[in-house]
Amino acid sequence: MKTLTHQPVDKVVVDFGATHVTGIAAGTLSKLRRQLLGDDDYKVKVIEPYQMLGEIDDELRDVLGIDVLGVLGPRTMFGFENRNFKPFTMFDGTEVLVPGAFNVTPTPDGGWYIYPEGDTSVAPSGHMPKDGFYFDAICRQGPIDDGNLNVEDNLAEFGPLSDDDIQFFADSAKDASGKDLGAILSVPGAGFGDIALVPAMWMKETPGIRDVEEWYISTAVRRDYVYKVFEKQCEIALANLDRLFKALGDDVGAAFTTGTDFGTQNGLFISPQSYRDLFKPFHKAINDHIHKNSNWKVFIHSCGSVVELLPDLIEAGFDILNPVQCSAAGMDPKMLKSEFGDDLVFWGGGVDTQKTLPFGTAEEVYDEVSERISIFNNNGGFVFDAIHNIQANVPVENVLAMFKAIKDSSG
Repeated sequence: MKTLTHQPVDKVVVDFGATHVTGIAAGTLSKLRRQLLGDDDYKVKVIEPYQMLGEIDDELRDVLGIDVLGVLGPRTMFGFENRNFKPFTMFDGTEVLVPGAFNVTPTPDGGWYIYPEGDTSVAPSGHMPKDGFYFDAICRQGPIDDGNLNVEDNLAEFGPLSDDDIQFFADSAKDASGKDLGAILSVPGAGFGDIALVPAMWMKETPGIRDVEEWYISTAVRRDYVYKVFEKQCEIALANLDRLFKALGDDVGAAFTTGTDFGTQNGLFISPQSYRDLFKPFHKAINDHIHKNSNWKVFIHSCGSVVELLPDLIEAGFDILNPVQCSAAGMDPKMLKSEFGDDLVFWGGGVDTQKTLPFGTAEEVYDEVSERISIFNNNGGFVFDAIHNIQANVPVENVLAMFKAIKDSSG
């Protein structure tokens, strides 16, 4: 909590695995765990099958010095629950555990199809190519009739949380508090226009605008329609938040509300004015409500070069920026800390996952991590994480060098 309120700390706070954008690929995690704990029979649980992210168990979390636990929902991106785990072998031979309803069938190219709610009697909603490591969403959008578009179609996935879901979130938050770990809640239904969610891989039927390209086009040519979707979505999210405030209280310190990407490698996806017109009103409504009714700090995930948008994100009430993609244009770490460090906690930016971590030497990884910590953790306000998830096939020695640099930074 000192970190989230920009107070100096004697140890950098570390997160891996607390969200679906700060995790570790199951294959890499399996190798790391074997290296550190020597249990060759242990199988990592895949708890986010879309990206095939592994669960960091309590024993490994202690060894790595991870300080944050995620408060996640009970269901995966494909709509089935994380329970009844069963063995599964990935294309690279890694043996893992997957949820019981993780059901795949072979594709003509030798890959796998995966299904919403694990129901193989309906059209698949995801595809992993042969020898791949992740699933791609399959668009199941029907023909669009602009004369008969119905806003309710793009609201089919939003609604009141069930009592069981609220209790699940509350139990997860209480678990983190009991372990003396920081906790970040992934708020359901508050990610306006998050393109990873638009195809709705967890739904058996996907009415409305669901194709990635068509959705992006719609934010320009069907803006009134999208705005109305956001209005109703916001109303539902605010009502769900009221129940979450009561159930979770101070067991949570941060709230991950949106993963909508506004940046590319070289600039913005969207003009600042378009952000102000279409997204900012709803971001501000959610963030103001959280600040008014809780002590939670609000976390936004937005990849790419978003430096031009940071003043607007701060005005909208965001407290935490992730993944802090320092490899993107204009995202220099020293500049970010100097210009925005008083207003934003940087949650990420610890090491480049495009080049340094997967392709650099262990020494290069160590040096980059050490430098990033010295910049971002100066006077607090930094949670160490890589820039987005640690990917498959990253050398274990590089991951170990990263954690050694983190440990050495704290003396």
